[in-house]
Amino acid sequence: MIGSSPADLDLTEAPGVLWDPRVQAHRAPACAYPALTRWLLDRGVKFVDEVRMDGQATDGWGDPGLRTYQAAALCAWELANRQGVVVLPTGSGKTRVALAAMVSTRLPALCLVPTRVLLEQWRREIATVYPHRVGCYGDGHREVAPVTVATYESAYRHMDHLGHRFDLLIIDEAHHFGCGLRDEALEMALAGARLGLTATPPRGATHAARLTELVGPTVYELAIGDLAGRFLASFDAITIHLDLTEAERARYTSHSIVFTGTYAEFRRAVPHATWPDFARTAARTTEGRRALLAWREARRLLAFTEAKRRALSALLERHRDARVLVFTADNESAYAIAREHLVMPLTCDIGRQERDEILERFRLGHVRVLVSCRVLNEGLDVPDADVGVIVGGALGEREHVQRVGRLLRPGPGKRALVYELVTRQTVEVGQARRRSQGLAGQTSAQL
Repeated sequence: MIGSSPADLDLTEAPGVLWDPRVQAHRAPACAYPALTRWLLDRGVKFVDEVRMDGQATDGWGDPGLRTYQAAALCAWELANRQGVVVLPTGSGKTRVALAAMVSTRLPALCLVPTRVLLEQWRREIATVYPHRVGCYGDGHREVAPVTVATYESAYRHMDHLGHRFDLLIIDEAHHFGCGLRDEALEMALAGARLGLTATPPRGATHAARLTELVGPTVYELAIGDLAGRFLASFDAITIHLDLTEAERARYTSHSIVFTGTYAEFRRAVPHATWPDFARTAARTTEGRRALLAWREARRLLAFTEAKRRALSALLERHRDARVLVFTADNESAYAIAREHLVMPLTCDIGRQERDEILERFRLGHVRVLVSCRVLNEGLDVPDADVGVIVGGALGEREHVQRVGRLLRPGPGKRALVYELVTRQTVEVGQARRRSQGLAGQTSAQL
């Protein structure tokens, strides 16, 4: 609430402020709060702050014990006025950087995570260096504390109650923001200190620019190749090229003809359109729906071909004494592999208690193989594994980097193996080439 102010003050020049004729007042998103208050103070404007809830400084923190690159990432964030994104490979300890930020600032902190699976994991990590209660928003809980962990969805739904309580906002897997409806969760938070964490920052200019607006620019970045061999395990990436059977090739060609004709026509008409643009347009016509169905059937066919089935069997036999993670493109393939090889599936259908039990048995060596579609991609703390087999993927470079990172927890003399099964003369060839661009400095082989 503004009291006396200079006569020539134009609030529309203030950061984030717009005139709203509906309520005959100036408005600004919560995220503009720090810049707006500084702007008013610089101009000697008297105002009453009815926005911010005064939060107590958090205390009692322990030492998170940073590695050299983690300390460098924290320093870079501090030098960037505590706003920005830290990019580190999966398995390199991004959460430790967040803990160090909380220790360093001692500000009331809200940590946003993409899934319910990660709620408890983050609370456990925070508890290793913070002796007080950690709040939780999500998975049926609505508990607020000076340090709170919330899912994206809960934050989006309840930020009107949370946004004014915290001065530090930590966003795990920050690449999910900057391109969708839930960006509003970050806009409704007034925290001036913002730390984004990701292994796979957005490369598109529009997405990256929007994320910079919401969180800050990339302030520190290392790739897998920068850490493999010292802080992460060394690894070999091996691509195995396979062929379709005659029957599979006929089906794949048939589906491809139906899809590519419609898709090519659309791209000629709208050359700069995105895939979601095509999907929305295609869903409105019979021909378009046939094209989408053909595309889905082609993907389903490639997900687990006869050649992939044989290759996977051979790899599991070759590495029968190792701990192996198998990644698939869909849950259907994951369950098919689980049934055929009597191994444990880890999918979104598995409850938290059962999932934790499976991971503990894997850590102890009682379970040797886990097969998953996407549950293991992001954030989930996976015990040591030696071998990864990527049977199929759907999300491109980002998914690939996350999956490889699952295998790179360091150990004495450890050198991980990553096999990728790619079907010749299909879209998988180009996809595999693009995915590999996200892995810097790896040793590769072609079979």
